[in-house]
Amino acid sequence: MIALAAALALSAGSGLSNGDTLRPFFAKLTHAGTRPVHILQIGDSHTAGDAITGAWRDLLQQKYGSAGRGVLPPGRPYDGYITRGVTVTMSPGWKIASDFGATWSMPSPPLGLSAFTLTSFTDGATMALLADPNEAFDRFTVCAIMRPGAGSLTLHAGTESATFDLNSPTERPECRTMKLASPATTADLSVAGGPATLTSWATFRDAGGVVLSNLGVVGSQLIHWARTDDAVLTEELTNYRPDLIVVAFGTNEGFSPRVNDFEYEVTLRTQIGRIRRLAGNVPILVLGAPDALSRRAEMRANASSGEASPDCGTPAAAAPVDQPGVIETIMDKLRNSIGMAPSAPAPAPPPALSPAPVVTGTSRGPLFPPAGLRTVRDVQRRVAAQLNVAFWDWEARMGGRCTADIWVHATPPLMRGDYVHYTAAGGKEIAQRLQDDLDKAAAR
Repeated sequence: MIALAAALALSAGSGLSNGDTLRPFFAKLTHAGTRPVHILQIGDSHTAGDAITGAWRDLLQQKYGSAGRGVLPPGRPYDGYITRGVTVTMSPGWKIASDFGATWSMPSPPLGLSAFTLTSFTDGATMALLADPNEAFDRFTVCAIMRPGAGSLTLHAGTESATFDLNSPTERPECRTMKLASPATTADLSVAGGPATLTSWATFRDAGGVVLSNLGVVGSQLIHWARTDDAVLTEELTNYRPDLIVVAFGTNEGFSPRVNDFEYEVTLRTQIGRIRRLAGNVPILVLGAPDALSRRAEMRANASSGEASPDCGTPAAAAPVDQPGVIETIMDKLRNSIGMAPSAPAPAPPPALSPAPVVTGTSRGPLFPPAGLRTVRDVQRRVAAQLNVAFWDWEARMGGRCTADIWVHATPPLMRGDYVHYTAAGGKEIAQRLQDDLDKAAAR
């Protein structure tokens, strides 16, 4: 029980540093009832999968109302693409490009915030979007590449339509916005008269509320996002006007064959500086790399220091949890000790933690966090402090080193069996802990 209590103690404390830098964002939240507040998150599969960002979106929209679904990659950029809150379809034949993976190549079409472009050379090619009722919108934006010989887009949103001519003497990005007289839940576009290349599209509701855009590329790292184009980013940021930019990379960096702390620091500093240069005075929040585990021997010492990561050993989940309310009681005591409000009245009980088997002496090998993850996290924390941007210690708020093992074997599971990705229940838990820390910083 001591091990469990220790893990919970870590998870109950605030993981947010430099929260004062988010004051402009907190101030705008107080006026979310009259104007939309836009959170824009870029990242890897944790962002693309929307388990965490989707749960965070739900929390914010339940409190402040919905301001639309926000910015999305155009169409369906890959198999398994998840779009909570909207349903997206497209016709065959679109050519996909991205900043990472099988759809990355040189030369690449100009990439923007979503890190994807979709191009069609077929007259009549279409994309369509159907929003859930709670994500209705009255502003529909499409961002594309203007160039010589390009075709045009016919845009529909609700009962209104417009034409977006992409033919231009020079190549440049441009976003076109339709403002609607009344909220709608449908939008679509079709191509005519020549090729069309799209970088993103978005839906917003200007009456107020919160919109959270999740723009992630599975398997990618921040250095891949550096392949995006300054001109496209500037045009999109000008039109989408984020109030907070969340940078959520680090997991794939930590699982790299070799993590060089100097090279990663250069990348992180450069990209934070680039975002500031292109977005203006928008607060930035860096999410530290979460706890994640591996059994691959080559991950044990993948940091440039050469220091080997020790095994996780006996998981804290092996502590007895058959006493009703034990975890709830510990959490409430810990919340009280740091001045946080107790749990909401009559909450659903948190997942019970079940004993997790310890793998020793088998062909599968023991679990351990890659050494590179700690390197990445240390660099993120240091750079955030030096550049005066907010930093959230995701690993500490999970409970510390090796707690991914507990999360995988919780009932219901909070993480998947890869010890990296989160279930829907785990996504809700991470989102709640992040929002708790933001609320605490806002109250100060």
